[in-house]
Amino acid sequence: MAGHTQNEITIAAPLDLVWDMTNDVENWPRLFSEYASVEILSREGNRTTFRLTMHPDENGTVWSWVSERETDRDALSVKARRVETGPFAHMNIRWQYEKVPAGTRMVWTQDFAMKPDAPVDDAWMTDNINRNSKTQMALIRDRIEKAAAEQGSAPGLSD
Repeated sequence: MAGHTQNEITIAAPLDLVWDMTNDVENWPRLFSEYASVEILSREGNRTTFRLTMHPDENGTVWSWVSERETDRDALSVKARRVETGPFAHMNIRWQYEKVPAGTRMVWTQDFAMKPDAPVDDAWMTDNINRNSKTQMALIRDRIEKAAAEQGSAPGLSD
């Protein structure tokens, strides 16, 4: 069995603002609540390789890994994967954006499998990712909508 999740949210902000803020990897610690730091390791065209470090978990463990993202602005999509997979056999994420009447729809699709010796299985991680994605997406929505309000942008403007 492998894990698969798909979560989405509509953000009342212009597509350009949502795209720019969610693809500004250096600023992810201010966009997501779970990341303590981001270190950019390399940039080649639309591909960015970076190290993400999380805040300590409830046991005081700090998780960190290297990921790679490749943006495709024309297709309004991003493909990402963990380079250092840690407990995952693989972890691939697709971000998809769509302009909608209420603003911008953002969809995260994650396909993964846990290693046989991982402390949790695919089913546990699927539930965990679904819960966490909803939390992080709501936080991102609120932060982007606040930025849109401060800029005086409304959905449909400056797209």
